[in-house]
This record gives sequence, structure tokens and C-alpha cells, in this order.
Amino acid sequence: MRSRSRISRTIAAVMLASVSAAPSQACTSFLLKARDGAPVYGRTMEYGLDLESAVLVAPRGYEYVAVRPNGGPGPKWRVRNAYVGVMSLGMPYVSDGLNEKGLAVGSLYLPGFAGYAAATPQNAASALAPWEVASWLLSNFSTVAEVKEALKTVEIAGLSTPGLNFVLPLHFTIHDASGASLVVEPVDGTLKLHDNPLGVLTNSPTFDWHLTNLRNYLKLSPVAAPPLVINGETFAPIGEGSGLLGVPGDVTPPSRFIRVLGFAMSAEPGADGPATVLVAEHVANNFDIPDGFVRDRAKGSPRETTQWTAIADLRARKYYVKTYFDQTLRQIDLMSFDLDAKALRIAPLKPLAAPPALAFPAP
Repeated sequence: MRSRSRISRTIAAVMLASVSAAPSQACTSFLLKARDGAPVYGRTMEYGLDLESAVLVAPRGYEYVAVRPNGGPGPKWRVRNAYVGVMSLGMPYVSDGLNEKGLAVGSLYLPGFAGYAAATPQNAASALAPWEVASWLLSNFSTVAEVKEALKTVEIAGLSTPGLNFVLPLHFTIHDASGASLVVEPVDGTLKLHDNPLGVLTNSPTFDWHLTNLRNYLKLSPVAAPPLVINGETFAPIGEGSGLLGVPGDVTPPSRFIRVLGFAMSAEPGADGPATVLVAEHVANNFDIPDGFVRDRAKGSPRETTQWTAIADLRARKYYVKTYFDQTLRQIDLMSFDLDAKALRIAPLKPLAAPPALAFPAP
């Protein structure tokens, strides 16, 4: 069974390597705040091929020992803060997660704009690889302020992902239990850090470009537009939602940035974190991509779909996930685990063969 899984991952890796431009440009993330101030983070993960995702719980003391593509040693660290997140293709590094201190980190694609430090023999054992960043941050830090200081001392090098033949072009969204948010982008070999009062992030271009583009949508509002009066004739809005008229509906990153901001700023939050998790799920549903909705012109190209959606209640340290094939939002209560366990806990996100039947009580 283990060898079959290994073969499956190898096939997936070969497929990914053969389509290094496989679409993965539709991830959407956001932050909501409950009425009591509890921050709730949500995001979608899109990709054109099956990532064989699984939920991972990393305990305190677990040692990460990175290996570089040439077989040499990379950085190593021990987990100080236990965390939960989603891993892919059998590698114990997460692309999204939440730690026991309430820090959440998400990796999103930044194709065409991500520019890492050069990978050299001198930094091979110290520079982080793109796929290691989220796990390293979750393992070591508690707040956005700590992350800012730590990132002054590290490099992210342009290293190819193991088993693949390309470098993952990533940027990172980071939130903490106070509600602070940060965007980290590797550009031209250096790390650009942006405070993010909006709490939202999508993909390319870079975050500062999206902020400039926002100036094209200054009338963005959940409140209906007032009637227009011309020469004594009154023209009232047709239906509800006229305050959002003109918000783009396509799935390009600039359009999704504007649209998710519209939802995040207008969705009525719940009284607390658990209630706001449900609001976050409704927001995330608006960015779900069904198979076939996004296609490349090249015949036979993989079709990008929403493989999973994750939501995190940062105060309660609860992580939620649902998949393309199982839309039930599953809860993982991080604090219910033995956070000093000796090994990783991993739960594959297996597809359902069919939707489960609704159970009725016996008459």
C-alpha cells in the first residue's frame, strides 16, 4: 500500500513537472473580525492537478531537516509552536495553517512577479525554500510583529520543489490573534513586507499594485445607490446590490481582490469566532471554481479547480477544511491534540464516492 502511494506521488510529480505552467492562480484569502473582535481567516486553494492533500498536525519538538534538490543539507529547526495545516504530495510542509499561538499563514501563487534570492552553495544550508516558509513561520512565531523581525534575518532562495522541475512562485499572507495582518512578497531577490489593513490577498500582480487598482473602485459599498434624478425623472436601482455595481465577476486575481474585499468589508460578522466561521464559509463559497469553469487554450491542459477551502478561528485555535468532493466543513481543534506528541498526525483528505444520504430518525 505504501509503495502504491509512493508510485502515485511520483506520477503526480512527473505530471506536475511536465506542466510547470499548470494553472494555480486563483487562490483567494481574507480576514473577517467577529463582533467581539475575534479574527477569522479564510482561503481557497486552486490547482490544475490533484495535490493529494492531507491535514497535518505538527507537535512541539518535531524536527524539520530540510534536504536540498542536490541531496545536500538544508536548514533544520524544531517546532516550538504546535500547528495544524494542509500538506500536499506527501511532503510534511504545509501551504496553509494555524499554530497554537493563533498565528495563521497562507501560501498563494505569485507567478511572473516572485523573485527569490539566488540559490548558492553558500546559502544552501541556511536559506529557506519557498515550500518551507509556511511551516517555518508557524513552527517558530506567535505574532505578526515577531514575523517581521525574523524575516529581516533570513533568505528565501529560488529552489525547485523536490520531484518537480520548477520553483514555486509564492507570496504569503500572515495573520495573528490580535487581528494584525501582513503580506510577504519575494521581489527581485529581497523580501517586501506590507502591513495589510484590508486583510485580503489573491495572486499577481504584487500587493502594492492591487492597492493602486483599488482606487478604481472607490464607490464600493454594500449600501444601495440612491436614485438618480434627471430633468425631474427618477431612476431607482433595479433590485438590491446597486452599491456593488461594477465589481468585476471574473476569476482573474485583480478582479477577485476587489470582489473579496467587497465581501470582507460588508459581510455582517457573527457575535464571536465560531459564528463568524460560518460567515467566512459563505464568503469563501463565492470563490469556488468548479471543474471546467477555468481552462487553458492548450488542448489537454489541466483545468484549475478549488481543491480545498480552509478557515481558521485564530482565538479558538480551531481549523476547518472542506474539499471539492466533500463540502462538509470539518473542524480540527488543535488544542485537543497532544501538542507534545512524538510524531506528526496526518489525515488524508479523501474524496467521497458519493454524497452521504440524509439520515432520518426511526418513526
